[in-house]
Amino acid sequence: MLKIQRSANGKVVFTLSGRIEADDVAELQRVLDLEAADHLLTLDLQDVTLLDRDAVKFLARREAGGIQLENCPAYIREWIERETDHKSQRRRSHAAKRSARRRTH
Repeated sequence: MLKIQRSANGKVVFTLSGRIEADDVAELQRVLDLEAADHLLTLDLQDVTLLDRDAVKFLARREAGGIQLENCPAYIREWIERETDHKSQRRRSHAAKRSARRRTH
């Protein structure tokens, strides 16, 4: 079960605790969408105990979009980096295939 606490003091921090699973991602996105676009948003992950792949993908996308991840446990950081690297490799592979198809046509 995911618990979300909001605090604001110059920046908006959402402290997450518990498990983050696929079902929680939509709720977390909804909460983030409620914030004004000009706020610096931070997700504090110190008390996250477990997450699934959908949650990792969500966190990677949000971080790439400018949301800061604070107190990110090492195993979560490593998983996010692997997911990001894997996504980059897929993009390069698709780009190479498109380029090869253009050369053959």
